[in-house]
Amino acid sequence: MNSPLLSTPVPHWQARVARAFSRAAPRYDALASAQRDIGEALWQTLPKSAQQVLDLGCGTGYWTQRLATHYPEATITGLDLAPGMLAHAQATYGDAIRWQLGDAAALPQNDASVELVFSNLAIQWCPSIEDVMQELARVLAPGGQARITTLLPGTLHEVATAWQRPEALLQTPDASTVRRAIARSGLRLSHHVCEQRRFFYPDLNAVMASIKGVGAQVARPHAQLTRQALSDARLRYETLRTPRGLPVSYHCLTLCLESAK
Repeated sequence: MNSPLLSTPVPHWQARVARAFSRAAPRYDALASAQRDIGEALWQTLPKSAQQVLDLGCGTGYWTQRLATHYPEATITGLDLAPGMLAHAQATYGDAIRWQLGDAAALPQNDASVELVFSNLAIQWCPSIEDVMQELARVLAPGGQARITTLLPGTLHEVATAWQRPEALLQTPDASTVRRAIARSGLRLSHHVCEQRRFFYPDLNAVMASIKGVGAQVARPHAQLTRQALSDARLRYETLRTPRGLPVSYHCLTLCLESAK
């Protein structure tokens, strides 16, 4: 079986990430409790009004549909790299929302055409945070805003410890690198929060389902997982057990950005 561990999506990263999330689409909402919880905090930062709204990395469309309800007069676009996610979203929520295949580092939107970008735990998959910020600066209209959560180094460190594979950690830029990319893009950083969120699961199977089920893994080609390796990982993870269960840490960065136009 394929190893359920994360690896850095460098070669052919777009195709690999798209496949991983497309496979996860049918189960994503059931298993994305951590991602949903983090997104709820981001939701509280939304502006009161917007007419052209982009859900960047929309996944199954859960937040896109909520945006459509929250801004009933707005034009809502859900954009994602994974065709399987978009197909699931369209089948679930219909055609009133525009579903668009696209890359955060090369957005198909026109210059100065978007009033609000909402993006929950998506841009950490992009190899170049510089390109992402440049694209956000390009597509945001004068006075436009972006509300974003992304992940920082240290996310899933318990998983890396259990499997004794440092590469299981997401290879993400740190907060200072993100802030520099924002500054170079010309966007204004009006508010940001760095925090660690911990979620708890009853056993290793549940931990790995929570990660694999939301597409947050890109298996190494031809990797094999032995029973001994699984047993060893389970024992190592058990040493981290708390009264609430086995922990999984997400190091989150919340960004409130504004167009400088």
